[in-house]
Amino acid sequence: MRYAYKLFLGLFSATVFLFCQAPFSPTQAGSNPKLLEAAKSEGSVSYYTTMTLSQSKKVVDKFQAKYPFIKVDLFRSGGDELLNRIQNEARGGLYAWDVASSRGDTVLALMDAKLITPYHSPESKFISQDMVDDEGYWTAYYVNPFVLGYNTNLVKKEDVPKTYEQLLDPKWKGKKISVDDSAYGFLAGVMRAWGKEKAVTYFKKLAAQEPVVMRGNTNRVQLAMAGEYPLIIAYAPTIQRETSKGHPMDWVPLEPVPVQVNPLMLAAKAPHPNAGKLFIDFVLSKEGQKMLVGFRRIPVREDIEPDPPRLFRGYKRIVEHPEDYKELAQTIKLYQEIFGLR
Repeated sequence: MRYAYKLFLGLFSATVFLFCQAPFSPTQAGSNPKLLEAAKSEGSVSYYTTMTLSQSKKVVDKFQAKYPFIKVDLFRSGGDELLNRIQNEARGGLYAWDVASSRGDTVLALMDAKLITPYHSPESKFISQDMVDDEGYWTAYYVNPFVLGYNTNLVKKEDVPKTYEQLLDPKWKGKKISVDDSAYGFLAGVMRAWGKEKAVTYFKKLAAQEPVVMRGNTNRVQLAMAGEYPLIIAYAPTIQRETSKGHPMDWVPLEPVPVQVNPLMLAAKAPHPNAGKLFIDFVLSKEGQKMLVGFRRIPVREDIEPDPPRLFRGYKRIVEHPEDYKELAQTIKLYQEIFGLR
């Protein structure tokens, strides 16, 4: 009896031990076991991002809760500052980051400097191929479509322009359309869809409508909501936030809809390359992408619906690839000339 009792206690203790260890098991974690073990041995990952600090902190916390044996060093800044930091660190021989999430226009600069390396995440099979680099240098994390917003108190739904051409109707002339003074991606996207000549011709006609040209998506949407102008070209999520709150704002897609991507990149000289890959896999996973919905952002996975789904469903889109920014300086100059910003 005593022997049986001791045997029972031994089996019970072993079972408890295995149960407690389960969250750290490669199989339980749902990731490549070899990658997980290699990441575990590295013990940390450095993440540079342009996502707002409150949101990026939640992503980091979620990752660390799932993989408590990996510490995340988070750096958050604007796109220009993030790129400058990476470049300055590299000039000084410091390679401190593993994963970066920034604007699309950072990709080429980092590629040219050989500061990023290809990584094909297994999660990319759930992402439409127009948002995944064929060579693996970048994968879209979330997106921002340019759409036409309108003040529902000032414009009836049936009167809202439904095409780019209808936006040129004389009734919308004279400070009735808000345009961002730095929406270079909007021009780049239309040029990708139509070709440069047709796009430039159209934008000149749009400029002839005498739009209100000023900076900032959030600020401009607030002004449209206050009745400063009836129409606004801005990011869909920014407008949808007000629509969802019941405020007098709504939007329609003008097809094809230019879509900006916020890409993820892996450092070529990452100090923790395996932990970096694991982090990329996490933010592209179903669990990681669901977090974006809560942030009122648009996820890129096909099996995760935005809230509401129409944010990225039901319209023809043209995704701006980071490679499109090869002529960014010329696009900026052209945009500024068209809208008289020079």
